Amino acid sequence: MSAPKVSIQNLSVTFASRGGPVEALAEASMHAADGELVCIVGPSGCGKTTMLRVLAGLQDATHGSAFIRDDGSKRPLKGMVFQGAGLFPWMTVAQNVAYGLQMQGLPQAQRQPIAEHWIGAIGLERFANAYPAQLSGGMQQRVGLARAFAYNPQVLLMDEPFGALDAQTRVLLQQVLLQQVEREARTVLFVTHSIEEALTIGDRVLVMSARPGRMLAEFAVPFARPRDAIALRGDPQFGALVSEIWAVLRGEVVGNA
Repeated sequence: MSAPKVSIQNLSVTFASRGGPVEALAEASMHAADGELVCIVGPSGCGKTTMLRVLAGLQDATHGSAFIRDDGSKRPLKGMVFQGAGLFPWMTVAQNVAYGLQMQGLPQAQRQPIAEHWIGAIGLERFANAYPAQLSGGMQQRVGLARAFAYNPQVLLMDEPFGALDAQTRVLLQQVLLQQVEREARTVLFVTHSIEEALTIGDRVLVMSARPGRMLAEFAVPFARPRDAIALRGDPQFGALVSEIWAVLRGEVVGNA
């Protein structure tokens, strides 16, 4: 077997606070293979976001390690997508999508066709010259996805990117994500509060405990790709897995309420 693309070993993170140390993560371990989409669910405050921030280099570990294996290509090692699109309001859709490429030093002649490709992939060709204020929330989030895909990192870290959207838009963007990830075979770590969302898009689902977060259980997702985010919910096995994961998670959520 090849080495994991992402490896977290015995990761602990403790924050200082006025009331004393707060342990966000305690001896958490997980891995992701190259090209795998791993979803992470758990109660609020269990350290899901902290784990992604350590991988992204935005947060130091107190103990343990978090490692992304570089494949030696010229692609950026990692990119992070937060809840909310985080677009620059003074930039057009095309400029926002091309921003990461600009930061990599690509000239305009190379940035433009890449941006155009991803704007087309999310179905917003007519809005390439529009500004974020002219777009709906769902459209803005699609632009955020296009920017992440155009940046083309080896590992994409996604922190509840659809959490603030209405149910219908959320399902539609899950389908957009599925199509692009399946086409490009990207490695993705996806944090979500939704068990249904995790089973819709993931290859595996990891369940975390209440704070301090640790890994409680792992579920392989049995649904073949390509997937239809809407049709999948009608599969009886889908509902059974939702119940099985919720049975593990219930005590953590209730105890943390």
